[in-house]
Amino acid sequence: MTASGLRIVLAGSVGSSRLTLQALLRHRANVVGVLELQPDNPTAVSGFARLHEVAAEASVPCVGFQRLNEPEVVSQVREWQPDLLFVVGLSQLVKAELLAVPKLASIGFHPTGLPRGRGRAPVAWLVLDATPGAATFFVMDEGVDCGPILVQEPFDVLPTDNAEQVTASLEQAILRALDCWLPRLLAGEWDPQPQDDKAATYHGKRAPEDGWIDWSKSAREIDALIRAAGRPHPGAFTFLKDRKLLAWRSELDTTTPFRGVIGRVLRTDSERGALVQTGDGLLWLSEVAAADGESPLPKLAVGQRLGYVVEEEISQLKARITELEKFIKG
Repeated sequence: MTASGLRIVLAGSVGSSRLTLQALLRHRANVVGVLELQPDNPTAVSGFARLHEVAAEASVPCVGFQRLNEPEVVSQVREWQPDLLFVVGLSQLVKAELLAVPKLASIGFHPTGLPRGRGRAPVAWLVLDATPGAATFFVMDEGVDCGPILVQEPFDVLPTDNAEQVTASLEQAILRALDCWLPRLLAGEWDPQPQDDKAATYHGKRAPEDGWIDWSKSAREIDALIRAAGRPHPGAFTFLKDRKLLAWRSELDTTTPFRGVIGRVLRTDSERGALVQTGDGLLWLSEVAAADGESPLPKLAVGQRLGYVVEEEISQLKARITELEKFIKG
């Protein structure tokens, strides 16, 4: 297949999708269609990015979708008659009917050094584990990130990196990978290399509620969680009385000679934030915001306790239930 004959369609929803589309156009690939995720709530998609502006500038048709495997989407892809379908930055699994549409292959993307790190929430897991990542493009099948690899460009993840920093490193690796591989692809080279399934590892789904801060954990564990759940993810969270707070940045403290009750604020500083006792060590909460994004942030003060004391809350609830029962019985 020559470069001029390769018909390419791209589907995606985030920054990596847009970078891939821009790279394809920069290398003069024959992009014949774009599928752009159009969620009901864009803020619920971590790192959401629009694709229609890029497509419009290149006079490429762009069609919105919510579920990639819907019959009308599959029908649209068939009309475009692609040789290659790129699915980049999309958490929806691609089913067999759509995978079978492209004449040559469907191409997926994953930000780990496959076969290691297959599965969900890869950026968050990279931060938590502080392990190197890789911009990996591979041939999709009905399995999970297990198809033959087309190109793999590694990048480092530092022990202090947060999700935003890892995403930036990933994006640079995407550009390096595509600038290396796309000219070969468009010149007719097609040489996917099988993965070693025996070396595969898997990561499970992470949801917004997994950002809950358990103050009985060590300062290092909580710091890693805050970095992993940070932007562009929904954020790690805790509670101050009945207010939900998002913790966006933190800093380990190994020098302050303090000891306190787990979850209590021990010290405040105009620059460093609030120093909190954890189950093992001290942690500065450097950037905190109200979870609703609108209410004024309550000022963290020395002596306040973050999180709930479960036994106390249960006791209060039981007392309220008893009072309600008495009221109902008259």
